[in-house]
Amino acid sequence: MSTANPQTAAPTLDAARLRTDFPVLAVEVNGHPLVYLDSAATSQRPTAVLDAERDFLTHANAAVHRGAHTLAAEATELFEDARSTVAGFVGAQPEHLVWTSGATMGLNLIAYSIGNATLGRGTPASARFALAPGDEIVTTEIEHHANLIPWQELAARTGAVLRHIPAHDDGTLDLEAAAGIIGERTRLVAFTHVSNVLGIVNPVAELIALARAAGAVTVMDACQSAPHLPLDLPALGVDLAVFSGHKMLGPYGVGGLYGRSDVLEALPPFLTGGSMIEAVTLDGAEYLPPPQRFEAGTQPIGPAIGLAAAVRYLSAVGMDRIHAHESALATRMGEALREIPGIRLLGDPSPRAGGEAVERVGLWSFDVDGVHAHDAGQYLDSLGIAVRVGHHCAAPLHRRFGITASVRASTALYTTEDDIEQFVDAVRGIRPYFGAGS
Repeated sequence: MSTANPQTAAPTLDAARLRTDFPVLAVEVNGHPLVYLDSAATSQRPTAVLDAERDFLTHANAAVHRGAHTLAAEATELFEDARSTVAGFVGAQPEHLVWTSGATMGLNLIAYSIGNATLGRGTPASARFALAPGDEIVTTEIEHHANLIPWQELAARTGAVLRHIPAHDDGTLDLEAAAGIIGERTRLVAFTHVSNVLGIVNPVAELIALARAAGAVTVMDACQSAPHLPLDLPALGVDLAVFSGHKMLGPYGVGGLYGRSDVLEALPPFLTGGSMIEAVTLDGAEYLPPPQRFEAGTQPIGPAIGLAAAVRYLSAVGMDRIHAHESALATRMGEALREIPGIRLLGDPSPRAGGEAVERVGLWSFDVDGVHAHDAGQYLDSLGIAVRVGHHCAAPLHRRFGITASVRASTALYTTEDDIEQFVDAVRGIRPYFGAGS
């Protein structure tokens, strides 16, 4: 949940100083100092995160929740402390946070759990999630594939109908259309908090209000918001939300699934096996309450501890300051890219009525006239500038804009104004280099 005005609400942070906490940012690429503008795909890790995971593996490596020996008890304490830390970062209680391998795993967990409820699995309370032919699942035109394909599969398994909220030409969601789509047959509404292609912060309150009026469950992808702006999931009112550690200064292979108590308690499990059971016979089993009900098998203990160190680092810098810093970078980047001939920004909304600009994070995707995105990316890479090229796991959205791929530049708390200036200067040279224009 963002604050009032990210441009003025927090003091400026010293990104150049923060860069020294990230060892990889000191490397050179193709003979140039690295300008890393691919944090939306994978953020870099500060030394504090690297040290936290290494320290666990060096001094306390053991299975959690299983052993009675000292090392196992210490590992369990560190693991559950990490849960409390990460849950608190998104405004939640520890029992509201399920460890996953990442956001994709979390979204599939939700989809398959609802599928199991449709099959009659779970408790009587699970029936609230059961889908019938003709029931509707609503998502949006701007989703990452991870928040689209699980719902396609769930619809195919249950006979539900999948519907999509369209986007305007400027990348904002069509709320008028949403009001007509979300209705009495809607059972679930899944949407991204921040588009990984457009960088626009979506109108969460409006979407949740429409879903609540229809009695539908809400699922939010918070991958591109958790690292970049203050986030209080209970205050937002969303039922379920997911995020990934490697996009928020943390390790690979760990993420979080947030759920309201009543929702998690009613959902049947997806994965089954050890660690999530209360009692087992040869003919059946009783399952633990959440969050352990959804944590079958060996958990990502070291990565969870690393993610806790990452959110402590983010919190120490201050999420208000981070959002203000990246918003300023986004403004500068957008202004400069608009002035370059042949550059078309994706998702560039005009100020709303009253002059208020649409809120965004420090991310822009663009098309270069006459130059394929992959060629543009290779040119930038030759100058030491790392960006993302392709459809960014959002192929339908790119088709919406009439292209198959784009170049994406994304910032983080360690991105400096000099990084942006070097990037913009390099973008000016793309079309001339390929003979596509001045």
